[in-house]
Amino acid sequence: MDKKFRIAAIIGALAFSAFILTSPSNPVPIPEPTAYKSESNSVMILSENLDSPRSIAISENRIFVTEKDGLIRVVEENKLLEEPLATLRSVNAFDGGLLGVAVHPNFSENNLLYVYLTYEEQGKLWNKILQIKESQNKLIDAKTIFDKIPGSTFSNGGFLKFGPDGKLYVGTGTVSDSSHHPQELDSLSGKILRLNDDGSIPVDNPFSNSPVFTLGHRNPQGMAWDDKGNMYLAEVGPEKNDEINLLIPGKNYGWPEQQCTGNDKYEKAVMCYDPSIEPAGILYYSGDKIDLESPFVMASLRATNLYQLDFEEGLPSQKTILSGMGRVRDVAQGPDGSLYVITSNTDGKGFPDKADDKLLRITK
Repeated sequence: MDKKFRIAAIIGALAFSAFILTSPSNPVPIPEPTAYKSESNSVMILSENLDSPRSIAISENRIFVTEKDGLIRVVEENKLLEEPLATLRSVNAFDGGLLGVAVHPNFSENNLLYVYLTYEEQGKLWNKILQIKESQNKLIDAKTIFDKIPGSTFSNGGFLKFGPDGKLYVGTGTVSDSSHHPQELDSLSGKILRLNDDGSIPVDNPFSNSPVFTLGHRNPQGMAWDDKGNMYLAEVGPEKNDEINLLIPGKNYGWPEQQCTGNDKYEKAVMCYDPSIEPAGILYYSGDKIDLESPFVMASLRATNLYQLDFEEGLPSQKTILSGMGRVRDVAQGPDGSLYVITSNTDGKGFPDKADDKLLRITK
């Protein structure tokens, strides 16, 4: 169902220092969704009634959406297809299931998709990466290319993204907040992994014969590269101290020994949020179809906004691009420069309406 509307509203600018030093005794309540608000941008609802969508990936005229219970949905020419591309068996865990999705850089030639899937084996949760070959929105083949990533009920990580170097980057979560595995190089927990497109380990990774690119992470949710090749990571903290990090190969970002800053052994966060806003998907915008003052765009679950971030001179800051649609899970840029957003109100922490969840397109 296509709906197009334009709503003019005053955007409240929210400025954050690198470290917000006060925290309320109780978590900030999640507000109910209100009317969509966007200044000078047009918002179109491309699809409704998605079931706990987790991630989106775009290739030419198609948008691939993962639903947590195991479905890969396809939106083609602005219409959600009735039949899913694939139905995968996933585990019933709060933050587990079918999570991240990415399209191969040469997708138009090889039709390869990649997904991050949680499963259970002998009472333990694990995650694996599947390489999927499709044709005309139908599953042709699926194989596991990387396995035995430790799983968690609440902090699986789970994003996938191909970098400018053609390598597949994977964000893995920690098994529990008491676990020190993120500090252990021989564990896949709490890491950013860097893989070849077949799941093998690149020879130029920072640690010899290891898929680990960076370590010391809690719950990575999104990654973006700017036009200079700098890599930024959004990750969720424990009720407070969500982080935006500038990733440097081989560096340690501290979890659980450090949150945001405080120990010279670890890298400092570029931005730190106290209380939590639950950052999710993040991208560096390179198009001209959206009016932005700064190019970084970030989805937020708890703060229920789509933000633009500024890491430039002085203190980092952020401003709202779009609000009023509830929890925002992921954001992607289309070939035409439009932004595509999925909401996450049916994930058990939101306030869904009868049409949730939704895929939206934002343009001028």
